[in-house]
Parts: sequence; C-alpha cells; structure tokens
Amino acid sequence: MAKALVIAAPSSGSGKTVVTLALLRALVRQGVAIASAKVGPDYIDPRFHAAATARPCYNLDQWAMRPTTLAGHLATLSKDAELIVIEGVMGLFDGPETGKGSTADLAVGLGLPVILVVDCSHQAQSVAALVSGFSTFNKDLALAGVILNYVSSPRHTELLTAALTAIGINVVGAVPRVDNLALPSRHLGLVQAGEHPELDRFLEQAAGIVERTVRLDTLQDLAGDVPDSSAGGSPLPPIGQRIAVADDEAFGFAYPHLLAGWHDAGAELTFFSPLANEGPSDDADAVFLPGGYPELHGLRLSTNAGFLSGLRNAARRNAMIYGECGGYMVLGDYIIDEGGERHAMAGLLPLGTSFKKRKLQLGYRHLKPHGPLPVADEARGHEFHFSTIDWQGEAEPLFEAEDTAGRPLGSIGMRVGMVMGSYAHIIDQV
Repeated sequence: MAKALVIAAPSSGSGKTVVTLALLRALVRQGVAIASAKVGPDYIDPRFHAAATARPCYNLDQWAMRPTTLAGHLATLSKDAELIVIEGVMGLFDGPETGKGSTADLAVGLGLPVILVVDCSHQAQSVAALVSGFSTFNKDLALAGVILNYVSSPRHTELLTAALTAIGINVVGAVPRVDNLALPSRHLGLVQAGEHPELDRFLEQAAGIVERTVRLDTLQDLAGDVPDSSAGGSPLPPIGQRIAVADDEAFGFAYPHLLAGWHDAGAELTFFSPLANEGPSDDADAVFLPGGYPELHGLRLSTNAGFLSGLRNAARRNAMIYGECGGYMVLGDYIIDEGGERHAMAGLLPLGTSFKKRKLQLGYRHLKPHGPLPVADEARGHEFHFSTIDWQGEAEPLFEAEDTAGRPLGSIGMRVGMVMGSYAHIIDQV
C-alpha cells in the first residue's frame, strides 16, 4: 500500500510549490515510485507536477468532490506508487467559507501527516511561535515536520532549528534562497509548464538543492498510510462517445481526472491544437474547449480559419460543443484583449468578452443546470477569471449558480442548441 504526506504552508507565497516540485524530482532521481496530487481546484500546478514525475497529477478537493470521487483518485494515484506527495493550497487552514475544503481538512480527513514549508526570510526565533500556532490550532492535525525555506546562512539555519527543536518540532530540512530558483507568474497563477523551455533543467537544479538540504529518507519515513480507496465511485459522465478536446497553450486548463474519467467510461478522446489551426475531428460527436489563455493569442485564433470553421462545422452537424472559461469566450462573437484590440471568434454564442475591462471573479460554485446537461445533472465547480462580459445577446442561461454558503449568484453561461458554456470549471457532480 502506498504511503502519502501533505506539503503545506502558513500562506501563499511561502515557496511551497517550488519545494514540492524539487522534492518530487529528487525522489524520482532516487528511484522512488512517486505520484502527486494538488489540493483544491488549481489547474496549472498539476502540469508542473506531471513534468517533475512523468505521471499525471490529480486534484483532491473535499468541497467540490464526492467522497467516492476522492477515493477513486487516491486509488488511481496509488497504482504502482510507493509515495504520494500532496501539495496543499493557499495557507494550511484556508478554504471555502462553509464546508470542508482546506488543506488541513483534507489531511485530517485522510489521516495524513503534514510537512509545513515556512518562509523564514524575515524571522529567526519567532518561527517557533508561528509553527507552534499551526501545530496546535487543530488537535486532529498531525504536523510531522517543517521544511525551513529561504534561509540565508548556516547561522540563520542554526537559530531557526534551535528554536523549533526546543518546542519539539522536527526540522526536516533547510532550503537556502537561490535567486534564479523561481517560477514566473501570470494573472491566473504560474506561467504554464508547457511555456518553460528550460523547465527540466529548472527541476534538476531544484532537485539537487533539496537533495543536499532536506532529509529525504526522514521525509519518506514520516509519510502515513493511504486510506482504503477501494470504494471509488464513477467519474463525471462523458459528454459524447467521440470527444475532440482542444489542447495547447491557449486551452491548457483541462482537469486530468475529467479526461481520464471520460476515457475510462468508454469515450474516445482525440486532441487538436487551435493555435496550430487545427479543428475538431470530423467524426467527433462532442467538442470540449477547456479554459486557458485565449486572450493572449486573440489575433492568432481569430485568423485561424481552419480552427474556427471546424467549430462551426461541428455545430452544423449538431455535435455538442462545450466551453469552459476561456473556451466559453472563444465560442462567443469576439474577445477584447488587454490592449483594447477586438478579435473575432467563433460566433456560436451571442457573447462578447473583454480583458481590457478587468474584474476578478473567484470562488467555488454550486451549479444547477437550466436544462439537460450531459456533464452532470447538478455539479460543483470553480470560477477564476479576470475577463468581463462586454456584450451579451438573448440565449438560454446554462446554470443557476450559488457560492459555498448557498447564496444565489444568478444565472451564468448560455446555450444555443447544442453549443453551450460558462465561466465555471466543472470538477464533479453532486
């Protein structure tokens, strides 16, 4: 049976993701059969995990996923793995307003130990007070150890370690600040893994650092048993029998568990690149346009006639076309980019969106479809975007949405015949 542990941090910006990637690649280099997961709805970090381990990284989300779905994902991750490293989201106790969904909730729910990555760049002995609070805030949480991050010198490490050892905290490692060991960010998180030509070199460099500064054997010894996951449930039903999936730098936000679930349920998946002017296969009875960054490629997409005509042909033959977030925007009439330039899109939904008029929309969503929806009768998902609706014509709304506290958010998305989409990324059915 596989072992597992959770890598968490007191807050975002602590270096948790880089430390996690370094640990993953270092363990691979040592011959450990390693798998990974990401807590919450993040769709960017898992691609970095996959680059580090050469295995798909699944999301684990207590708020948005049914218990049987979580169990199924753990069963998949446990196949041929000795150790599962689960990267947390935001701060250890941060989560939805109501219901379980924080990294701590997941760790307690699965009975797994936590390793806390602490940014020590602006503190010394005060680290003991900080970690003491995190170790005692929830009596059911097992804080197994700490990785000190951004330490400045051997003397700094000695001060931090002495303060933590005095209160019984296990210091597993101390990672120094390395100026060029950082990943660039964009408005939705990290710049995508596929956009880093030197990503493998970065991972190798990071792995070398943690091999010298983190006790990897101790880390493995601290891992806990993965709970029994034999009762995993069925995934989201496929949206068609032959599903064409857009997949490139403009449409890179498809959850691996969603695509794998469709495949395991018997659907045939083909992939196409809109940026390469490819359209969906002619025999596809469904087309999926995931989220991504179409606003960064507006001119290119608007002039890729093969891609746009392929979408329109699929609509004419009554294939189901489903778009999420960026995919939803591309199904509309136009996208206005950050510079104010307007780019014509597929024109299959009466919608115009703007990235010049920015407004952050962020949060979990409980989604109730207005009509039949092949993805799910009722679903939970997540919304995270800065674009706004510049113009919207008459169309049937797709969902009635609520936030985590059950507050109504009104109608979101739209459908015209078999073409439909919204800003929400669906994670699981209810």
